[in-house]
Amino acid sequence: MFTGGGTGGHIFPLIAIIRELRRLLPSEEIEFFYLGPNKPELELILLSQEGLNIKTISSGKIRRYFSLENLKDILFKIPIGVLQSLFYLLRFRPALIFSKGGYGSFPLSISALFSGIPVFLHESDITPGLANRVVSKWAKKIFISFQKTEYFPLKKTILVGNPIKREILNGNKQRAKEIFNLTFEKPIILILGGSQGAQTINDFILRILNEFLKDFELIHQCGITHLKSVKAEAQVIIEKELEKYYHPIEFLGEEKLKHALASADLIISRAGSGAIFEIAAVGKPSILIPLTKSAGNHQGKNAYRYFQAGACQIIEEENLKPNFFLEKVKYIFFHKEVLEKMRENALKFSKPESARIIAREILRYVIKI
Repeated sequence: MFTGGGTGGHIFPLIAIIRELRRLLPSEEIEFFYLGPNKPELELILLSQEGLNIKTISSGKIRRYFSLENLKDILFKIPIGVLQSLFYLLRFRPALIFSKGGYGSFPLSISALFSGIPVFLHESDITPGLANRVVSKWAKKIFISFQKTEYFPLKKTILVGNPIKREILNGNKQRAKEIFNLTFEKPIILILGGSQGAQTINDFILRILNEFLKDFELIHQCGITHLKSVKAEAQVIIEKELEKYYHPIEFLGEEKLKHALASADLIISRAGSGAIFEIAAVGKPSILIPLTKSAGNHQGKNAYRYFQAGACQIIEEENLKPNFFLEKVKYIFFHKEVLEKMRENALKFSKPESARIIAREILRYVIKI
């Protein structure tokens, strides 16, 4: 039984692990369940496409600031979620629970403690979230993405990286040209803002759009809720002769993402762990823009650990100034050795076998192979 929730960053690694479990034991009858919050809906749809039996439960956040919502979540939502989880554990009797963390994983992980069902945990970031900090106390094994991940006891941790779907390694530039109507007349820059898009990045790109398109061709993942407004504003401001170099898209599903990654000469992205390890796996140079208000500044810490490996450049949100940004990008392309070094170091940093390693550990524990 898998759990995790809040964002796509909790869900996509679970899909990678499930696929590896099926590859390792293709002839075995294994039943997979997912138990977590009923949102985001898109991620639940993706899980259902993997053949999981999905059940949703009540869940609530414990905010690290004063909010009356905390009282409602602590007194009602989380306890209800724990009771619902206990019901499903008694009904399905899973051999093991794999938690990806996030507030949506907490009720099931608490119920597992009461039920005596073993829990494996994966932490994406250098700074663990509150749910994973608590659950780590009784988790049997803790898989981490970065060396020197904070808080966890070393004796229970295994460094594996963040699981990625190996299918994203099979992108093709020609397919990208067909999908996005690329011209390849200029270097391709892929802009990623996470599964929901990033409003700050969207607004900034629109501010510099014409200047940017004079030298580069852009694939811009705007986010499902932002695409309409981004396209409307772009139509107003974009110069006619530059339109063919701008390709906004709401969400990059697996098929489109792998081809977009293959076509990109440089990636501009938030610094979520999932994005970092996907960028690293395909060996692409990148500029990371950490989310300033991420919990525990985990995106900033992720980004600087990746930067220390020589695999990226970082621009903080407060430094997103048009001239500074454009000159930074142009400098990178003018100095080809900088691009090449980032490519090499990204591949060195990558851990494309993460999902398979975790899948093997699960099977060793459950069926003693």
